[in-house]
Amino acid sequence: MKKLLLGTVLSLSAIFGMASNALAADKVNINMSLVFQQNELLTQELIKVADKIRERTDGSVNIKVFPGGQLPVYKDNLEQVVNGANWIAVEDLSYLGDYVPDFAALAGPMLYNNYDEYLALMKSEYVAGLTAQVEKKGIKVLNADYIFGFRHMITNKEIKTPEDMKGMRIRVPGSQLFISTLQSMGAAPAALPFPETYAGVQQGVVDGLEGSILTMYSTKIYEVAKNMSKTGHFLGTVGLYISPSVWDKLSEEQQNIVMEEIVAGAESNTEQLIKLDEEYTQKLKEQGVTFNDVDTAAFNKLTAEVYNQFPTWSEGVHATINAELEKIRASK
Repeated sequence: MKKLLLGTVLSLSAIFGMASNALAADKVNINMSLVFQQNELLTQELIKVADKIRERTDGSVNIKVFPGGQLPVYKDNLEQVVNGANWIAVEDLSYLGDYVPDFAALAGPMLYNNYDEYLALMKSEYVAGLTAQVEKKGIKVLNADYIFGFRHMITNKEIKTPEDMKGMRIRVPGSQLFISTLQSMGAAPAALPFPETYAGVQQGVVDGLEGSILTMYSTKIYEVAKNMSKTGHFLGTVGLYISPSVWDKLSEEQQNIVMEEIVAGAESNTEQLIKLDEEYTQKLKEQGVTFNDVDTAAFNKLTAEVYNQFPTWSEGVHATINAELEKIRASK
């Protein structure tokens, strides 16, 4: 009888042990890499998203957020995804252009008048077609609705016309789209890692950078650059990208939770961004920052040429995107 009971206990232990191992095997650890600093709004929203996903999945989907370029960023970030790593890359849409060229055009200069236009375009059939193409290349776009504001020129010199920018060394990300755009605007772009930018401006390695109001305030760049010229040449946005093979490791329930929280995070991010744009503008003024308007028409004319500088982009892609935006504007 004792042997029978012992055998039963051992059998049950084995079964429970197998169940425990199965649960452990189902746990997926994913690194999320982004260049944004710890205290920036977008980083904070993504940390909340990761926490909520972890909580709702009982820890079975464990996304660890690495801000500030601790892990590979930019092109190297996307390569991790394409190579099938347990990884979520948070990058500008222009980096998808290495895989589906027309995607980069969505991040092109002087396209959007406000945040709503961009968000509506991301829901269009046109963008859905591009998203399907890039997934075949090994990149699933989880969401592209994370905005961090219009990008402007941050320098110690007031800029009003393209002439004012001639010869100025301006820090840009290592993206050809950014480089081409700044060149068209009259600047001499310098691809400098963002963590080195503060010191670069302070030491005169570069004359300034281009970035958003939130970036200027959150990273304290205002301590070394006191002027923001409101070119609005780019709308700063990022997408969240994952390998389809990693996505398929998740159950349908886990996938639903991840998508729900990412969408909720994007909506929260936009709501907070609108508030902080106004709040941080005032705080920057209190720190001695001067804001000035520019000759938008002059810059617009020059940057339109950028869309003709990428042979891999579809012919007339600028007109195609503008036609989509006109439909969105007409529907309001």
